Amino acid sequence: MRTWADVAWLATAKNLDGGLVVRSASGLPFLLEEGMEVAFVPPVLDMPRRAIVEEIRPQDDTSAVVWFEGVDDIDTAKALCGCHVLVRREELPELAQAIAAAHSDGVSGWEVHDAQTGLLGTLLRVEDNPGQSLLVVDRADGQSPLLIPLVDEFLVGIDEERERIDVDVPAGLLSL
Repeated sequence: MRTWADVAWLATAKNLDGGLVVRSASGLPFLLEEGMEVAFVPPVLDMPRRAIVEEIRPQDDTSAVVWFEGVDDIDTAKALCGCHVLVRREELPELAQAIAAAHSDGVSGWEVHDAQTGLLGTLLRVEDNPGQSLLVVDRADGQSPLLIPLVDEFLVGIDEERERIDVDVPAGLLSL
């Protein structure tokens, strides 16, 4: 099991003193707590790479305005927007670890369809990486497994009833 888990992303700068709107990672509840050490990925030049959560003001079940140690102004906050927030797995509550495991293991065998190409194959697993998770797809045409970054820009929809994941990936990615 990897040491760090991708639990959230920095959506937007909220105020002049460095507060950021933080949204939970897809399929997870909001997991940040005051006092947690976090890492920001990908790293941004001349910006903090790790920080401590100083204050959290919840907005709803999956987002909050969060202040981090060392992020004290709007310019720093804006520079970090778009980064993912990683937390050491050992700091996550047991329930959150179970949700994260179910999220990645529960979709194995689902069909993966591309908006342009159609059926790509079946999902082998969701591979957890520090920067982003990857869909590992067993291709329908028998070629080597396809790796698709699990990012909002590529994910079109998830149909739990039909056990189907719809994506829209650039054609060049499919030819790798």
